[in-house]
Amino acid sequence: MPPLISDIFGFLGFLVSALGFLIFGFGVARFTLDAYKKAVWQVQIALLLGFFGLLIGIADFTSPGSTGMFALGAGIAFFLPNMPKKEEEDKEE
Repeated sequence: MPPLISDIFGFLGFLVSALGFLIFGFGVARFTLDAYKKAVWQVQIALLLGFFGLLIGIADFTSPGSTGMFALGAGIAFFLPNMPKKEEEDKEE
């Protein structure tokens, strides 16, 4: 395979990997946050240890870009419920 095509496929692979880790980080963080609110303290500790253990494992065994996208997805999941709700102006009219 010519080097140019190999480089293009390599770049696309990195993009797909980063996007996958973004979605995976968002999903895992949403699950952790939703389950954390409803659980007893023993399960809360297990959820947090599992989440941070997963983050450490990802940081050790994947690329820095994938780790950053996982952390970005988790951060989005953490801050998304705290955003103010949009009030619809249609109800006032």
